[in-house]
Amino acid sequence: MTQINITINLEDLKEKVESSSLESPVKASLSLILNSLMEKERDEYINALSHERTEDRRGYRNGYYERELITGVGSLKLKVPRTRDGEFSTSIFEKFKRCDQALILSMIEMVVNGVSTRKITKIVEELCGKSVSKSLVSNLMKTVDPIINDWRNRPLNVHYYPYVYVDAMYIKVRENDRVVSKSVHIAVGVSESGHREIIGLKVNHTESTDSWTSFFEYLKSRGLQSPKMVISDAHGGLVTSIKESFLGTSWQRCSVHFLRNIMDTMPKKGTAEARQELKDLFQNSDLSVVRDLKNRFVEKYQDTKGFAKVIETLENGFEDAIQFHSQPVQYHKHLRTTNMLERLNQEVRRREKVIRIFTNDLSAIRIIGSVLMDIEKDWNKNNVPYLKKTNEK
Repeated sequence: MTQINITINLEDLKEKVESSSLESPVKASLSLILNSLMEKERDEYINALSHERTEDRRGYRNGYYERELITGVGSLKLKVPRTRDGEFSTSIFEKFKRCDQALILSMIEMVVNGVSTRKITKIVEELCGKSVSKSLVSNLMKTVDPIINDWRNRPLNVHYYPYVYVDAMYIKVRENDRVVSKSVHIAVGVSESGHREIIGLKVNHTESTDSWTSFFEYLKSRGLQSPKMVISDAHGGLVTSIKESFLGTSWQRCSVHFLRNIMDTMPKKGTAEARQELKDLFQNSDLSVVRDLKNRFVEKYQDTKGFAKVIETLENGFEDAIQFHSQPVQYHKHLRTTNMLERLNQEVRRREKVIRIFTNDLSAIRIIGSVLMDIEKDWNKNNVPYLKKTNEK
C-alpha cells in the first residue's frame, strides 16, 4: 500500500481552530487535514508540485470544487482538487463511505422502528450538524425495495408448511387525491420443523372472497402446497376462499374470536358461571370430554331466557373451532387461536401509527414489509421452534 506523507500548515490550523465555535475545533482540524491529504494526492497524480516544471508532469491543476462529507464529528465542507483531464479522483470519500452507509442504515432502521421522518431529520442534524429533508429519508427507504420484493416473492416450495395463519389489517392510503381504506393481507407459515416464517404480504382494496382468493393464488404461484390446516377468524369471504383454494385442508376457527362472538350474544348480568363453562370447552385436550361439556352446556341453558342466540352460535361454529384436536396435543395451545398473528399486527400497527397515511401502495409494502422482516428475524434469532415436538424441551 502506498504511504502518503502530508505536511500541515500549523498557522492555517491555528487560524481555523481559533475562528471556529467552541464545539467545532475538531471539525476544523479534520477539514484542514483532509484538504491537505487530497492536495497531496493530486500532487502525486500530476507528479509535480504547484508551479513546478518537470519532464515527468502528467497533467495540470484545475482549481477546486466544494463537497460535503458526513463524519462522526459532523458535516465537513471540503475543497476537492480537480485536474484538467478530469481523471483525478481522491480516495478520501471512498474511505469515509462506510460512515455514510452506517448513517443511511441507521436512518432506515429508525423508520422501521417507528420513528417519524420529522424526528429523524432532527436527530441527524444534532449528530452531524447537517439537516436532511423528509424527502431524503423517504428516498433512502426506497433503497430497500429490491430486498423486500425478493423476500416477498421468494419460492415457497423449499419447505412444506402444514399450518398457515392468515389475517388482514386495515390502513389508510392516498389514492387519486383521496385518502382510502385498504386491507393488508398477511400469512404466516409454520414449517415441518416447527419454525415460523412470514410467507405472504399483499395490499388489496377490500377484504373479500376475491381478494383472499387472489392472495392465496399469489402464495400458490410461489410454490405453497395445500397445508393441513389454515387458522383464521371467521370473516365470510376468507372462509369461503380457504375452502375453494385449499381442497383437503381443515379450517380452524380462532377459538378466542369464537368465544367473543358467543359472549356478545349473552346477557350481561348473572352469566359469570356460563361464561366460565364456555371457556372450559377449549381448555381441555381430550376431545370426547370437550364434546361432553358442550352437550351439557346446551342441555343446561337451552331453556334459559336470553340464551337462544348463544346456543345457536355455539352449535353453528363449534366443529370449526375444535379442529385443532386433530393435531398433536402439544400443538393445541398455538393452533386453536390466531393470537400470534394478533401480536404481529400490533407490532405493525405500533409503527404504522407514526405514518398514519401511506403515500401509495408501494410505500405501505415498503414500511410494513421492513417491519415484518424485522419481526421474522427476531423470531428465528435463537432457532427456537414455535411448535415443539414431544421430545423437545
